[in-house]
Amino acid sequence: MQIVHYPHPALRWKSTPITKIDQELRDIVREMFELMYAAEGIGLAANQVGLPYRLFILNLTADPNEKDQEHVFINPEILKKKGSQEAEEGCLSLPKLYHNVRRAEEITVEAFDLDGTGFELTVDELGSRAIQHESDHLDGVLFIDRLSDAGQREVAPIVADFESLFRQNQASGVIPPDEAIKAQLQQLVLKQK
Repeated sequence: MQIVHYPHPALRWKSTPITKIDQELRDIVREMFELMYAAEGIGLAANQVGLPYRLFILNLTADPNEKDQEHVFINPEILKKKGSQEAEEGCLSLPKLYHNVRRAEEITVEAFDLDGTGFELTVDELGSRAIQHESDHLDGVLFIDRLSDAGQREVAPIVADFESLFRQNQASGVIPPDEAIKAQLQQLVLKQK
């Protein structure tokens, strides 16, 4: 498992709801936390590791020693949004690219944890931003899609560099072609059903 970079097809995949929580899923979550910490991130969606499942993880401290701050969101749904705020965001799938993004200031989200227990959470500030960012991933939306026109023009050269590097890696056989990746994602979707 590894974090995939833009424009990997999994990043544009609309995720499939998770229908069973088993040891395999728990192992995936543990590995996702390890990858997230290694990359010094605070959140990671399943799409970002090439898995088409409605799941993301958070630890707003980014500290692997603070296990009590680890949160798993399975089949999350944002129920309410309130207010508006703008702040800088980045993404582990677009490393070293940061830009201001406008998002709701406070949200209420419902999801399931790794025990299959449903919960509802109302959060603001960084927690709200992180949940909205990761929820977007599950719908195939990236933070660069949320930028103003001027913001999109500003990041366009960097985004083009990501695209160019990805295509070079495909041409040299390091990364499979898009069609092969999409077929693999579809297989994983069928396995979940």
